Amino acid sequence: MAMFVHLTSAANAQRVRRSGIRATSHGQGGVRGVYCFPVLPSYTLTHQWLRELARFGVRGRLVAVHVRLPDDQHVLLGHYADRTRDAQSTVPAAEAVRRISALDDPRGWEVFVPRAIGSREVHRIRTAPQVAGWRYKPDAHGTRPCTCYGCRVRGEYGARRLRERLPHPLDGPPPPPAVLLGRIAEAGDPGDPAVLLDALRWFGMRRRGPLPQLAHLAGHPDASVREGLVWAVGGWSTPGVADLLDGLAGDPDPDVREAVEAVRETS
Repeated sequence: MAMFVHLTSAANAQRVRRSGIRATSHGQGGVRGVYCFPVLPSYTLTHQWLRELARFGVRGRLVAVHVRLPDDQHVLLGHYADRTRDAQSTVPAAEAVRRISALDDPRGWEVFVPRAIGSREVHRIRTAPQVAGWRYKPDAHGTRPCTCYGCRVRGEYGARRLRERLPHPLDGPPPPPAVLLGRIAEAGDPGDPAVLLDALRWFGMRRRGPLPQLAHLAGHPDASVREGLVWAVGGWSTPGVADLLDGLAGDPDPDVREAVEAVRETS
């Protein structure tokens, strides 16, 4: 039997003892299951994900749930930084433990069990140190943090002060929507793609936006503008985004269709 540890909120401990661990996480290909990590001789490496999980808003203290899985249970194995399609390997649980144990640096590796874990597979639940593990990424300590739009975490503690202290040259405070809409209007009809893409890039940094004033760009003759529209509005909570993406899902350009698939996978 292979031993793994799953980190979860202490508030879930009683439910886990009673009925196991629910398959609430999404792995490669959208399959539902449970993330875990092998129990290694190093206590710090075994609980390496704790600080990173706590950073993303797990409520209260975290506990370590030790589970025993059959050696031949198929799991997905991979490194969190490799987000390419089919990046994770399907291997037996015992092989996943062997591979990670043999690594010189197992930090950032993860195991995904593509199913729920039953209560009989829960070996024990232990308290865990709340400061174990790395934050942001392995070896991040002592490295200047990046404040670009792709790296920063919206709403994170101290994020605003960090952006004010280390402003990124390309991702400063976005212009007001009225200014951006004015630039789009001045670009003409159908509009200069370079101007439109720059405005859409700024719109993409917002939670919501003026969707009715941008929807006409879905018919722009330049495919790069239509793709930029997808990336700009794909994360918005504005009503009508889903309908707009439905229309662009059948776009003749493959890059536009792939962009729609990508934003839907991450939303």
